[in-house]
Amino acid sequence: MKLNEILTSISPLEVVGPTTCDIKDVNIDSRQIGADHMFIAVKGTQADGHNYITKAIENGATAVVCEELPSVLNDNVTYIKVANSEQIVGNIATTFCGNPSTKMKLVGVTGTNGKTTIATTLYNLFRKLGYKAGLLSTVVNYIDGEAIPTEHTTPDPITLNKLLAQMVDAGCDYVFMEVSSHAIAQNRIGGLTFAGGIFTNLTRDHLDYHKTFDNYLHAKKRFFDNLPASAFAITNLDDRNGMVMVQNTRAKVKTYSVQQAADFKAKIIECHFEGMYLDICGQEVGVQFIGRFNVSNLLAVYGTAVMLGQDPHEVLVAMSTMHPVSGRLEAINTPGGFTAIVDYAHTPDALENVLSAIHGVLEGKGQVITVCGAGGNRDKGKRPLMAQEAVRQSDRVIITSDNPRFEEPQDIINDMLAGLDAEQMRRVVSIVDRREAIRTACMMAEKGDVILIAGKGHEDYQEIKGVKHHFDDKEEVRKICQMN
Repeated sequence: MKLNEILTSISPLEVVGPTTCDIKDVNIDSRQIGADHMFIAVKGTQADGHNYITKAIENGATAVVCEELPSVLNDNVTYIKVANSEQIVGNIATTFCGNPSTKMKLVGVTGTNGKTTIATTLYNLFRKLGYKAGLLSTVVNYIDGEAIPTEHTTPDPITLNKLLAQMVDAGCDYVFMEVSSHAIAQNRIGGLTFAGGIFTNLTRDHLDYHKTFDNYLHAKKRFFDNLPASAFAITNLDDRNGMVMVQNTRAKVKTYSVQQAADFKAKIIECHFEGMYLDICGQEVGVQFIGRFNVSNLLAVYGTAVMLGQDPHEVLVAMSTMHPVSGRLEAINTPGGFTAIVDYAHTPDALENVLSAIHGVLEGKGQVITVCGAGGNRDKGKRPLMAQEAVRQSDRVIITSDNPRFEEPQDIINDMLAGLDAEQMRRVVSIVDRREAIRTACMMAEKGDVILIAGKGHEDYQEIKGVKHHFDDKEEVRKICQMN
């Protein structure tokens, strides 16, 4: 593509050099630059791309986008000066890749909890309905049936648009995408055209990055503020911020609720560990999910499918065949007669939801033993809150390691224990080694009890001092219970 074609998507402050040259690729990583590439120097949270302009040119860059022109200019390079390079990466990537998001129906899911379940269930649902679909999620990306490993909830704009372009080439009609608060704040979704947006809920998370809850809220809200008038916005009426999210959107607003009148309404008829029987908009359906929060997730899925023009009855029939996402309230029935549940819950609200779902099925007929920790180098303020929530709804609690990253595991555990009083501490033990913590919980459990192993869910690793060691909660349970 010609450089001048790419530049139609932005408003440069200054251009030094010719604009008729061919650009073979664009990138924000100087190490991935080759001959006739464009390098976009972004001031990121970890590094400033302006420090790598010389390296990018040595690697073959013939166009450089930057906020500050280098003191010495290369005659063989065109320099494009912009006010904020982070804000325009998405526009450049979208244009270079041929505006792929306009050639499919792209739906974004944002909120603290439920993003992965909703996006993945929508992806599975639409494939079940006979469409080719794409998925961009925390767990894995899919180009129709082809799995693509993922490192971030939302990739950088260039990687994202290249994935979307591959989905167009594969014939995908729909794409369902988790949209993180980091992605919104860092303009990773800039330049994309969304057909719809879904709001799940908002509770404390990522305050290590956003600093205040208000900043976190407004990062999420920006997604809906920027939706076009042609899009729809489906919001959770049961969350106190549900209507705040959509108060300034131009999109067509629809609501869903388990507790009050809404465009999409549901109630639980029966609930077991194998699934639930629900009434969704007056129609009864059996699903293989459990928990009130999953009723909300399924309502969002149902509402989105209807807004995308699907037949409501066919949607419900397909939903009845869907399985929960890996590591999200995933139940393992053990030979000892107790149930182990593995879940990704890593916030106080998520723990509350999962434990409430467990109690809703148990109805006081067994004990709940919770194994949980908190991630290192993340929001420390939620640690004591997580411990308090675990103790509030559990008979016994084992505080252990999650992904300690570069922190000492015992320091994280101490932060969690600091939120508990002497009475609560009587029901708590701390075991640094996660494997031993799970083993201890299994030894404690009796027939009819439930063990909740929270925090890691689908993850098959434990990150310690920058190294990822293989560790899978589900594998550990099966080994301990001799189920392999």
